[in-house]
Amino acid sequence: MFANQNRDQLRAMYCQAWRKYQAGEALEPLERQIAELVGEHPEYHAQIQDPEVARAAEFTVEQGVTNPFLHMGMHLALRDQVGMDRPAGIAKAYQGLVRRLGAHEAEHAMMECLGTALWEAQRFGRPPDESAYLECVRKL
Repeated sequence: MFANQNRDQLRAMYCQAWRKYQAGEALEPLERQIAELVGEHPEYHAQIQDPEVARAAEFTVEQGVTNPFLHMGMHLALRDQVGMDRPAGIAKAYQGLVRRLGAHEAEHAMMECLGTALWEAQRFGRPPDESAYLECVRKL
């Protein structure tokens, strides 16, 4: 979905989708998904309203702030995983979490597992361990 885009292009896509949504313009399917996510996260509106601010912003662990673009990108990734049921069983695990937590909070809980799986894959130079990731989600 975003494989061939750099950070500035990705951030511009979020800003453009939100601007178009607010203006009532027609949205492409991915833009619609992005605009819905931005709408679910009013705490990020200030970073997304101005494309130049979005482009220049740095989000570091030391600052103690969440990167809104990474956060919403993880929401998109989780929704894709659930829609495709990949890894197999993730959709069922998600539905169980939704019954307990609601959809948005279920995704937030799953992000911890996804983040760990991606961090370990990067750290060890290997693909993410889908079995460990799914087991983590099932334990939530």
